[in-house]
Amino acid sequence: MNKKLFTATAAMSFALIATLPSCGPGGKEIENRGSDTLLEVAVAFSETYTLAHPELAISVSGGGSGGGIAALIAGDLEIANSSRPFKDVEIASAKKNGVTPVEHIVGYDGIAVYVHKDNPIQSLTISQLNALFGDGGKVEKWSDLGVDLGDAALDPTILLSRQSSSGTYECFLETALHEAGSFKPRCKLMNSSKDVVKECAHNKSAIGYSGIAYASDEVRVVPIKKNEAAPAVMPSVESVLDKSYPISRPLYMYTNGEPTGDIKDYIDWIKSDAGQKVLAAKRYVPLRKM
Repeated sequence: MNKKLFTATAAMSFALIATLPSCGPGGKEIENRGSDTLLEVAVAFSETYTLAHPELAISVSGGGSGGGIAALIAGDLEIANSSRPFKDVEIASAKKNGVTPVEHIVGYDGIAVYVHKDNPIQSLTISQLNALFGDGGKVEKWSDLGVDLGDAALDPTILLSRQSSSGTYECFLETALHEAGSFKPRCKLMNSSKDVVKECAHNKSAIGYSGIAYASDEVRVVPIKKNEAAPAVMPSVESVLDKSYPISRPLYMYTNGEPTGDIKDYIDWIKSDAGQKVLAAKRYVPLRKM
């Protein structure tokens, strides 16, 4: 298997733009693939760790949680990134292939709801999210929520969702759309988390969801209420850790069996204060207060 070490730059935000030789000087390599939510921080982990361990090459790529999990089951990589846990059917498939998935929680994330920066909406309840995104939901226009975008042509909501292979899709469905149980068919499926935020930045009618690490000055994050009587809560390190923000989840790395050698050392470093500081610097929620 050809493995390439990718690096990221601020200029190319989430893109992996540099390719280095497939192995470190010592010939050691780890392939790490999966969740787009984890992609940026996984690149940062790789870059930081290999500075101190130049003998090791760590290849990082995205493609969605489902893709990373499928590759681990197939024996094609050492670490699968996922923003959701393994499903029962995936565990069964792994066992048939002689693979024993072992879960490592490496951080947490809040799934933020994004709109255009000029959208004046103040907050949304979980029930309103169901009415917006959920199959059979009655909210089809911004005016249904009492929101005036200043132009009748902008009133119909444009709903942005991740693809069904995404762990973010799975988590939003389970935590925010449990009343509806499925998405409206008219939801526009986006290839990546950054694509959701980019579309919200350019389209005043758009609303979508993605990890909090993808927030920018070009969009607004909408505070969420558990119910009408509850306070509106913004996703943050504090609100995710204390569970006051209602749409949050662990972030996982999976290995085949308990890791040993270089893989164990790498995952142990990710969970250490040094690794968690890298995660926090990328605006993800660390395992503990730093």
